[in-house]
Amino acid sequence: MDINQLKSTHKTLLEWNYALKPIEKGYNNRTLYVNLSDEMNVLEKPVPEEMKEKFTGGKGFGLKLLWDATSPKTRWNDSDNEIVISMGPICGITQYSGTGKSLVVTLSPQTDIPIDSNVGGYFGPFLKFSGFDSLEIQGKAKNDVIIYIDGISGKVEIFEAPNEPVDSHVLAELLTEMYATDEKDKRNVAVVSAGTAAEHSLIGMLNFSFYDIRRKKTRLKQAGRGGIGTVLRDKKIKALICKVAGVTGNLNNVVNLEAISERGKRFNREMKELDDKQCQMRAIGTAHLTNIMNDYDLLPVHNFKFGNHKDIDKIHADVWKSKFTQGLPDGCWIGCNMSCAKGIDNYELRTGPYKGEKVIVDGPEYETTSSLGSIAGIFNPDFTIEANFYCDTYGICTISWGTILGFIMECFENGILNEERTFGLKLNFGNADAAMELLHQCAKGEGFGKIAGLGVRKMKEMFIDEGWGDQQFIKDIGMENKGLEYSQYISKESLAQQGGYAMTNKGPQHDEAWLIFMDMVNNQIPTFEAKAEALYYFPIFRTWFGLQGLCKLPWNDVEPENNRETDEPAKVPEHVDNYITIFNAVTGQNIDKNGLFLQSERVYNFQRIFNLRRGYGKRRNDAQPFRAAGPVTIEEYESRAERYDKQLKEILNVEIEGKSTEEKLKIIRQHRELQYEKLLDAVYKRRGWTNNGVPTIENLQRIGMDLPELVKVVQDNL
Repeated sequence: MDINQLKSTHKTLLEWNYALKPIEKGYNNRTLYVNLSDEMNVLEKPVPEEMKEKFTGGKGFGLKLLWDATSPKTRWNDSDNEIVISMGPICGITQYSGTGKSLVVTLSPQTDIPIDSNVGGYFGPFLKFSGFDSLEIQGKAKNDVIIYIDGISGKVEIFEAPNEPVDSHVLAELLTEMYATDEKDKRNVAVVSAGTAAEHSLIGMLNFSFYDIRRKKTRLKQAGRGGIGTVLRDKKIKALICKVAGVTGNLNNVVNLEAISERGKRFNREMKELDDKQCQMRAIGTAHLTNIMNDYDLLPVHNFKFGNHKDIDKIHADVWKSKFTQGLPDGCWIGCNMSCAKGIDNYELRTGPYKGEKVIVDGPEYETTSSLGSIAGIFNPDFTIEANFYCDTYGICTISWGTILGFIMECFENGILNEERTFGLKLNFGNADAAMELLHQCAKGEGFGKIAGLGVRKMKEMFIDEGWGDQQFIKDIGMENKGLEYSQYISKESLAQQGGYAMTNKGPQHDEAWLIFMDMVNNQIPTFEAKAEALYYFPIFRTWFGLQGLCKLPWNDVEPENNRETDEPAKVPEHVDNYITIFNAVTGQNIDKNGLFLQSERVYNFQRIFNLRRGYGKRRNDAQPFRAAGPVTIEEYESRAERYDKQLKEILNVEIEGKSTEEKLKIIRQHRELQYEKLLDAVYKRRGWTNNGVPTIENLQRIGMDLPELVKVVQDNL
């Protein structure tokens, strides 16, 4: 069918009109609620002043709306579960880099607690310009539907869409063309979709589109973690579409545009003068980290067993630079001068349902160079690029998929899995062909791919129940916490990073705390107290980006030239001051850095209490697999024997002469497990939580979050 024929098959289920109003100081002061169940309805909800005060926006709004809509017993695939897409007061300005982010919140199929994901693309800002601070979707449709938000005429439509394909690269391109009046108008259409794998796995993710006017292609950014795409397809949503009339300079109706523009010009000057010397974000994006992580023994290899590999030159940053199209402003929002959303143009696919087609591949980013490469012992950029494309279009989180793949391959090499159990796939480290076939199987919900799509936690439980291997070994090497797979950094030699992963509210994602260099390389936080202070400040500060609709990369991936001369260079104080100035200039408020931090601390503690309400959020839930802390196997120990032997002698005063590797392994394990427990004690105390990880009433009173419903949950868990 051509586009007009496809559109003619749409059956309108509901139309709802609303009044278009200008944004007021970064807020619309209303949210959009859509229920897809039998009594399908759409309505707008007011945003009270208290909601803005306590939850600010973005992730805070998403968590608050999800809390109000669900009960402690709501499961991810219940009709009551919601997908909430929210922005924040700063989101949508075009005078400063990294201001186009959306925050997506839902109850996760993998973790059974709220998951949040920060994503680029144009849908979030367009939704805001259409008149809403959040989109709240509840219920389930009977058949596949598309929700269309027309921000030009002030109308929401829901219609059945039975014939459009599901995979994102096709669907986003198709719907962009369908809802644009001409080529120029395509920049005003944004699409959210998932993909076929999201229908058959628990690790589905969302793709948010943006139209690249220079390439004349629809491109994708991902809300990747925790199975949000799986929830979308469970609700029978094929796509969300938002269209606006265009983007002009001050749609947020800010109070002081001049102050924002001044800070934006200052940052753009830094990018121009310093980026090539620091991170080369405009040339390589985050993939510049690949060889750096290898040099510091931090690149996950063979399921986090090792931290570097002799074949690193095959996936070196320079390799990715040669693959990426250069000289294009690769920003995923208008006005972003980091241009880190790199792409590979006209890549010819070698496998799968789109074999032979030439496509644009968005990325890979650093995480993907590991998750679709080194973690599986595969050092072939073509495998990484093709797997990256298919993960995106199928709707699979690349981080989760890589950690799943590494776990499966280590299980295969240790006899826990074999070709009979994997339905004929020889899934040993380095087998790129079998790894690619597994990915295609996951998308179809077939073979061992269906099992892989359950995620590491459920596979661990399955393998143990089947009696396929040593229970402790399986637990040790299964790199998940709270049900979410680890993202792609080795944390063994950084106790602070171990906490930064396993003590997260949503599961081990590096966006909450990345402390490896402060802790391991620079030794800036040597004591438990210093580590606790870092694990108090950085996770809470980083939360702020998700409240505002911001990308964190402009904060610290390019630093002012004199940053190292400041008192706290890790915090990049000049850039923090930029954000304070911009927030005040948007909203007319007058917060300082303490007020900024308080906004985050409120939402951070709220999310912890949300976990408690669902039966989680305590010390036992912050436990980590031992592979995150130290060597599990004899091979692993002996690969770094000089390091570990030195630590036993100098730190633990252990006489190692005559001791077997197995004996030394046991000693170092006992030590590192004890160190982690001491870290938990120190961090909980600093955060104002009990020794069991529960926020205290006194702490809630201090931050102004002693709301009756929160106090009750805390009291029930003390």
